[in-house]
Amino acid sequence: MRIGEVAAKAGVSVRSLRYYEQQDLLHSSRNPGGQRRYPDGAVERVRLIQQLYSVGLTSRTIREVLPFADAGGASPELLELLAAERDRLDRQMTDLRDVRRRLHDCITEARNHDGTGSSS
Repeated sequence: MRIGEVAAKAGVSVRSLRYYEQQDLLHSSRNPGGQRRYPDGAVERVRLIQQLYSVGLTSRTIREVLPFADAGGASPELLELLAAERDRLDRQMTDLRDVRRRLHDCITEARNHDGTGSSS
């Protein structure tokens, strides 16, 4: 698959794909004309990379996680890293729930104060 096809199907920019290659997260080969060619699983790999980035993992951590995702095995060190990331996400989700609750309370109070009375 060509770079533009992968980008379109995965919903990312071509620039992102090049960056993922620079970070050794994604691999391609070159055809005789020098164009990148990606394997069939590239779209799903890019989606996984995007998900891992979206929860705050670094390129280094993602690079360590991807072989586990590919092979299904993990070293004790990787399991420790994954547990630490899971714990970080748990703390972040708790913080987000707290902020959402505070925002909801502010909205409710403001609506009650101005007489609209509706909330969500």
